[in-house]
Amino acid sequence: MTVHKPVGAGSSIAITLATATTSSALSVQSKALRVVAVTAGAFIGIGTSPTAATTDYYVPSGGTAVLALSPASQRVVGIITGTATTITFPEGTGSPFVVGDYVTLTSTGQSYYNFTHQAVTAVDASSGINGYYSTRITVSTNTLGIVTAFSTDGDLRKSIKISAYGAGAGTLYYQQVQIAGDA
Repeated sequence: MTVHKPVGAGSSIAITLATATTSSALSVQSKALRVVAVTAGAFIGIGTSPTAATTDYYVPSGGTAVLALSPASQRVVGIITGTATTITFPEGTGSPFVVGDYVTLTSTGQSYYNFTHQAVTAVDASSGINGYYSTRITVSTNTLGIVTAFSTDGDLRKSIKISAYGAGAGTLYYQQVQIAGDA
């Protein structure tokens, strides 16, 4: 039997007959997502803005599945505020994010910079432009109202949502896990 180590807190969404229900954003911290369908089966969709349908992965009533995720994260060393926000990564590193990914920022000590599930709209890896020798990305979050300079590190992570299309009424429980091996 496979051993799972929980990562972060688990959550749930309602399974509704012939209707897609979508979760709030989830920062990807693991390569595996464990899902459990209780009372009713559900078709599961995972993505930036998924709407599950009968063509998606099916988990039967009472069934469990472990679905693969693609985690990505990077340390943030600078932020340029504006109607779109430019995020700077440390020199010598690149961006694990591409245009179209969604990201969530957690900043230690400056929580007013935090945002959840915003689209990456540009990646700039050019060197030596305007004194920057590091990769920068642009995110579609408005930080224009922040006047305090970014002076701490932040953690930027890829984020996703989960959608369940019900074969009946019930609950879909989900949690990121690490697979520790066979028991």
